[in-house]
Amino acid sequence: MSSLISSVAWVRRGVSARHPQKYVLDDKELERVSALARIELEDARVELERAHEAAKSMGRGAEGDEADDPGDEDDEENWVDEDDDAMDVDSGPKPKDDDLSQYKLDEYDDDAKTADAGLFSNIKGLTYYRDNEEDPYITLKDEDDDEREELEVLPTDNLIVIAKTEDEISQLEVYVYDESQENLYAHHDLMLPNFPLCLEWLDFTPASSSSSASAPTNTSNPGFGNYIAVGTLDPEIEIWSLDVVDAMYPNSILGRPDQTKAHVPMPLGTGKKKKKKTKHRAGQKGYHVDAVLGLSWNKVQRNLLASASADRTVKLWDLSRDPTINGDATEDGSGGGAIRSFDIHKDKVQAVQWNEKEPSVLLTGSYDRTVRTFDSRAPDAGVGAILGSDVEALRWDPWETHGFYVSLENGLVLNFDVRTLPSNLENPSPARFTLSAHDGAVSSIDVNPHIKGCIVTGGTDKLVKVWNVVDETEGGKRNVSLVTSRDLGVGKVFSTVFSPDDPLILAAAGSKAKLQIWDVGANLGARKALGAKLREAGRALREKEANEGGGVIGVVSDNEESDEEGDD
Repeated sequence: MSSLISSVAWVRRGVSARHPQKYVLDDKELERVSALARIELEDARVELERAHEAAKSMGRGAEGDEADDPGDEDDEENWVDEDDDAMDVDSGPKPKDDDLSQYKLDEYDDDAKTADAGLFSNIKGLTYYRDNEEDPYITLKDEDDDEREELEVLPTDNLIVIAKTEDEISQLEVYVYDESQENLYAHHDLMLPNFPLCLEWLDFTPASSSSSASAPTNTSNPGFGNYIAVGTLDPEIEIWSLDVVDAMYPNSILGRPDQTKAHVPMPLGTGKKKKKKTKHRAGQKGYHVDAVLGLSWNKVQRNLLASASADRTVKLWDLSRDPTINGDATEDGSGGGAIRSFDIHKDKVQAVQWNEKEPSVLLTGSYDRTVRTFDSRAPDAGVGAILGSDVEALRWDPWETHGFYVSLENGLVLNFDVRTLPSNLENPSPARFTLSAHDGAVSSIDVNPHIKGCIVTGGTDKLVKVWNVVDETEGGKRNVSLVTSRDLGVGKVFSTVFSPDDPLILAAAGSKAKLQIWDVGANLGARKALGAKLREAGRALREKEANEGGGVIGVVSDNEESDEEGDD
């Protein structure tokens, strides 16, 4: 499997904990993990004890804390010695005269003071210090403060989370971006069980989080957190805290079947390319049975998460429910599965997104070459449009309730008005405008939340393009012009996302497993094209010189050579 970054997500400033905490795997956390993973903790402990006894019988007992049962490390009742004289060094027969009275050990503490007590006889000459920092003779100071400073996230910093796969190892990498210093560096990483496909940031704390796995309480915004939801080739959805470093297990797992059902095997594919028809698995209402291709968190009803899957369904999850409870979620609150399941597409559902202005409305796009938008409370009353190619990505327009963009595999970007779409897909559904954006699939699209009519697209032609959409006064038509285009050196572009804090900064990543930050404002043409809209939005247009990279900021890689194999 080639190295690549499949998805990128921003975390706005001031959300992250300033001092992330270390992950603690105690007994309570072990019980939470066993329940979340739906495995029998006692069975695992029995197997561990058998392995330990087998090692001892072979004459090479396990050494170190890692060989002991983590749940019993402080329980002295579980300690077992070979015999009563386990501390004896000699294994041969004991001497006949084993009386130790000749050594007068009972009088050891009653010895008279000697005339010369040695080097440390003058105790008054010893000086005691409260800690190592005050002792001048200790040159290796406490490293906790240095590590705490390295992990510190300032309120002016953004976090950027990437889903990366390299050398068949998948992980989340968390970067810190300091815009004032134009500095981007890696903060920490989290291991993933399978190839990641999509990311979604959320601030709602999932129900299965425990005190040992959760991040420090956000005192400025109580009830809020800093989490990332991950969809992978596995049917489950993992939710990780970004305020906990060195975590071994996610805070929550959505969609894991209960013990009475067979475990779901490896999915059929990523859904990125449809090579041939395969037999679909039988769907389930409570959980997905194939890869999770898209995620969307509801920013208004914060406990709701929507997921799109290769099993042709869209599911809703209530993050306030405990996912460790067996069975599908029902109206009476029992069960921990999905609360709703929508079978509205005939092929893999590639993308899903909530409408921020209408928090109950969903937008979905599928490989059946259709897009649909519907109210989650009444999915049968939705509308949709037939497209000429497979859907790659879609976005609601945050500047109008009824508009959205769709990017396609054939290189086109379409803009639709929901009010003009038919409920019957047999009727034609013309777009408001069609944009030939890239030579190849338009794998990503995003709408600027700060500047009206500004969008960015990324394609398999390795280009990132910024567009300006202007409403014409007559006829209601729209004029779309290219602001700037650039090859950021990320290979085939898989993800392009605008910053939540800076209007002209975006992140891009792709098939070369590189993350790049692009300050579009460093381009003179971009400042001229978007300056009026920036001033209209009340944002200052900063005049600053471009850096050596022309406004591009990245992390120096150990291997800067171009790997064409990574573009396949």
